[in-house]
Amino acid sequence: MSQQYLEISEIPVTAKQFWQNSKNFKLPLNVPYLGMGSSYFAPLSFKFMGLNIQPEIASEYFNYAQQSKEQAVILSQSGRSTEALWCSELFDKYIAISNYPENALCINKNVEQVIPLLAGIEQFSSSNTYTNTLLVLFKGFGFNAAPAIDVLVKNMSAYEAKGKQLADDIFDLINSENIHGIYITASGPNIGTAYQAALILSESTKLTFTAMPMAQYDHGPKETANRSIVINILANGKSYDRTASLIKKIKTAGAHVFNIEEPAVDENFSVLNNIVPFNFMAYYLAMKLNIKETFTVGGKVTEVI
Repeated sequence: MSQQYLEISEIPVTAKQFWQNSKNFKLPLNVPYLGMGSSYFAPLSFKFMGLNIQPEIASEYFNYAQQSKEQAVILSQSGRSTEALWCSELFDKYIAISNYPENALCINKNVEQVIPLLAGIEQFSSSNTYTNTLLVLFKGFGFNAAPAIDVLVKNMSAYEAKGKQLADDIFDLINSENIHGIYITASGPNIGTAYQAALILSESTKLTFTAMPMAQYDHGPKETANRSIVINILANGKSYDRTASLIKKIKTAGAHVFNIEEPAVDENFSVLNNIVPFNFMAYYLAMKLNIKETFTVGGKVTEVI
């Protein structure tokens, strides 16, 4: 059994441990939430839950939208990401969210509070870390995520089966047709899920997965439907009926359409569950493509020279 598979399999374990063992804390509203990659996608989900927070891509905030303010929340799995460290200099005080409280982001003199992710060592694409980042935000904003965690524990084998089936189906398609695009679409809170799914799939398989809001896909990219693959992340919310209508339209136009949905939890909490099939899909598809390493162009931690 590979280390990557073990990391994915531990998602419900680390999630439950975090929820039960982490101290109570409160996260602020009306401040920037700064991160890169997974550390940006997680707070983006909460913006679309209606929370008044300002998720920002750390590099672009620092270089182009820099606004020094009194307080921020800065997220970095490693606590070493260069862009997160740049942003840490902009604020009188900030809350650091990281899996490594001993690293630079968490020990600066202007750190107001450190919230450990408690996700354990992670060598491959973010799996436990992403789930635990969501849980930090759920807990810090006063949501009770315990029922969704219970569903996660209960349905883990179903998520694996779904991910493996998706890997099989997409492998067969890319080897039998001239597939020219693979999209992952979602609405509301699961927009962050779509971006995270595209990230881990691209890292693991070396194929290009493009994520976007469902409505944005409807505004033009749907014209590429023929001989494309579209994976829709569904949740019972305001955009459900529109998504169903769009699915029919692009199927008729020649798209290969797949859906991921966890109906046992409501839309906000579905972000915890809907990402897991993609983790398994990335693992199994990389195996079928004979991809041996996840990080070949750079390392897991991005440090700008």
